[in-house]
Amino acid sequence: MDYKSEYRKKLTGADGVAAMIESGWTCVTDAAAAIPPAILEALGRRAEAGDVKDLTFHGLLDLMPNAMFSYPGIFTPVSWFSGKIAKAAANRGEADIMPCYYRDMPGLYRDYIHVDAFLIVVSPMDADGFFSAGVTGSYTAALFEKAEHIFLEVNPKMPRAVTAPKIHISQVTALCESDAPLPILPPAQLDDVSRTIGGYIAEEVPSGATLQLGIGAVPEAVGLALKGKHDLGIHTELLPDSMIELIECGAVTNMKKPIHTGKTVATFTFGSERLYKFVDNNPDVEILPVDYVNDPAVIAKHPNFISVNGGLEVDFFGQVCAESIGTVHVSGTGGQTDYVRGAIQSPGGKSFIAFPSTAAGGTVSRIRPTLNPGARVSTSKNDVDYIATEYGLAKLRGKTVSQRTKALIAIAHPKFREELTAQARAMHILI
Repeated sequence: MDYKSEYRKKLTGADGVAAMIESGWTCVTDAAAAIPPAILEALGRRAEAGDVKDLTFHGLLDLMPNAMFSYPGIFTPVSWFSGKIAKAAANRGEADIMPCYYRDMPGLYRDYIHVDAFLIVVSPMDADGFFSAGVTGSYTAALFEKAEHIFLEVNPKMPRAVTAPKIHISQVTALCESDAPLPILPPAQLDDVSRTIGGYIAEEVPSGATLQLGIGAVPEAVGLALKGKHDLGIHTELLPDSMIELIECGAVTNMKKPIHTGKTVATFTFGSERLYKFVDNNPDVEILPVDYVNDPAVIAKHPNFISVNGGLEVDFFGQVCAESIGTVHVSGTGGQTDYVRGAIQSPGGKSFIAFPSTAAGGTVSRIRPTLNPGARVSTSKNDVDYIATEYGLAKLRGKTVSQRTKALIAIAHPKFREELTAQARAMHILI
């Protein structure tokens, strides 16, 4: 096959790609930098013109405004893990939500979701006719197999991760070209609370441990507090900027990992331009599918695995909510449970759910007798390990409800401790 000739035959503008998407179709995008802005803008123009209707759009981690959420009644978004745009749309009743673990997403698409079209940003075609999914492993490989039609937005700014999923020009329905800037994740704003929590967790991380850090100020603070460690490894869902700093300062070598030795493993990345440049054609970075990276059995193969994720609240029983405030939608389960379970099965492993002790300007305790009515349990009482606030660490795994309650009250904000103790006594759980 003359790959360049085939490329030219399938090349059109974003409007040309959008014109091929038919009313009634189910379409899918992947996470963050994989979401194709030019194609979605073109679809928005078709929606405004009344040329398309009844489109269902599945996706996760929306970062920029796009047509999926701009035309309620024409597009029905289904969020598998929400950014702020999907969050707002869901709470207005203009978007649906898919309950799931991140590791299960490829299988759910393969087994349950009919996919008419998969839309994705890729790096330019190589000499053998292949496009790279760039910084996204996630569920892209499953969609390359499953989708009836594959539409590419080819962007030279997209890094080419060496192991990312690939698609051949012969499998592509149509493509367009774009040089839109990739989405940038602003640096987390670290304050004294997040630095304090990060310091507590960092003290529990031995040299030679393997890390997973989530999104936000506390995981970022943990990463920055680990620069004095040695021979750390990385096996993570998201590869953030703080981990690149650990690699560049020498704290991460990946040489103690029993699998993927010497390699940094993630299922996707987004952050700064510096991060994208680091990943580009770097043989020491492996971007792999989420059903492998987030498999608790794979995670547990790493001794001293350390998992750090955020939460919104925890109750006396140890139930963690990280995805809603009562019935108000915030995000999704994502990979939190995957890494909690993998870490606690790892020899010497530890899982931390970390957050400031209060919310709403200090007026609400995040440590509660019970979760808010309607709150969704992200990590169960049977899986939870450590809870971390600026007042210390509470080890819950292996503890009774009474012991857990006492440990949690000890790391609650001091102004709520007396009230929490009284509530625990009223519940007859302090023994």
